[in-house]
Amino acid sequence: MNQIAHLLDPSNIALDLDVASKAALFDAVGALFAADGLDARSIAASLTAREKLGSTGLGQGIAIPHGRIKGLKQARGAFVRLREPVPFDAPDGKPVSQVFVLLVPEQATDLHLQLLSELAQMFSERAFRERLATAQSPANLLALFRAWES
Repeated sequence: MNQIAHLLDPSNIALDLDVASKAALFDAVGALFAADGLDARSIAASLTAREKLGSTGLGQGIAIPHGRIKGLKQARGAFVRLREPVPFDAPDGKPVSQVFVLLVPEQATDLHLQLLSELAQMFSERAFRERLATAQSPANLLALFRAWES
């Protein structure tokens, strides 16, 4: 199994989330992780701060917002498929509808880069993106991440 599949839990997968902006998305993601005992406001603030450095939109309707979280013991992930795409300042100018949020411990530099690289490889595959777009449940979506091989 790839590294990304280990980061995901069905409780951190949201399908057809209805948000109108990047800020609302980050708040919703913070709430997903809050169910695991993490601080929702800290997560939203970390993602927003990273986004100010440059968009994490990759293009093709994909974004990988990521942040370093103080006190986090291991990397965590969440996947969100949006009901309606939101503007994300992606290089191709297209709004985003599929979002993988990556949280890493404050000092996890090498791991952070490895995970971002693996995510970029996954989302560069059109067939993978299309399967994510039509997955019917968090369990189905998790199975797609688990089945992916580089």
